[in-house]
Amino acid sequence: MIKHIVFFKLENSSEDQKKAVKERLMSLKENVEVLKHIEVGINFSNEDRAYDLALLTDFESEEDLGIYAKDPYHQEVIAYIKSVATSSKVVDYKY
Repeated sequence: MIKHIVFFKLENSSEDQKKAVKERLMSLKENVEVLKHIEVGINFSNEDRAYDLALLTDFESEEDLGIYAKDPYHQEVIAYIKSVATSSKVVDYKY
């Protein structure tokens, strides 16, 4: 199994913006077949080093992660997030 984790820092970190991004990310589950599990958390920490949201996803294989990366619906979600995010960080690992 593959775990894919992404942290997002939003330009406008209002609660409405965070909820809108979370909804878009959660919509991946219904639209990307290779996605086995998804979890999206909105951060409540006020630390300077904190990011606004965390995305945790699971895939059967690295190949499925590659399919997800190129999926047209996923690309639409990425385009939206790029329009509202200032940065992101990623970690991928096998478990």
